[in-house]
Amino acid sequence: MLQFALLFIMMIIVQTICNHICIFGIAIPLVYIYFIVRLPINLSVNWVMTLAFFLGLTIDIFSNTQGMNALACTITTVLRRPIFSLYFAREDDLANPIPSIRTLGTGIYIKYLLSIVLVFNIILFFIQSFTLSNIVLTLLRIVASTILSTLLIFGIDSLDNTKREKRL
Repeated sequence: MLQFALLFIMMIIVQTICNHICIFGIAIPLVYIYFIVRLPINLSVNWVMTLAFFLGLTIDIFSNTQGMNALACTITTVLRRPIFSLYFAREDDLANPIPSIRTLGTGIYIKYLLSIVLVFNIILFFIQSFTLSNIVLTLLRIVASTILSTLLIFGIDSLDNTKREKRL
């Protein structure tokens, strides 16, 4: 649990730095989703939703976004287990219930990560725009932010796995 507390704090710090990055006025790196992705699959839904809500609320406080991140995090965690079940049929086969490149394999992990980030970005950007008047810009922001966030999170996860492999 200490590793998740440290990951929680680290993701908040990294996201507050990333909040000042906007590529071409469209793509925003949302790396704090990595905390939601890394939570163990067998963790109680109530715990996952509570942790995700507090993560989103903390990001909302630092970003001044009035609860948008908290809502998007909470809805994403509700959909996390069904999305995981799409790509990995039996949770019992997992030796380690923490999703990562090492535990799921690169292909399954990329699909799972991309799906979670896409769902999160769809929810967040439609909450932010709250209208369909400029749907093309909203869809462009969703796609660009999903690609950027997925690449950054994949990079962070691969760094974490190389550190562990070197220790062995």
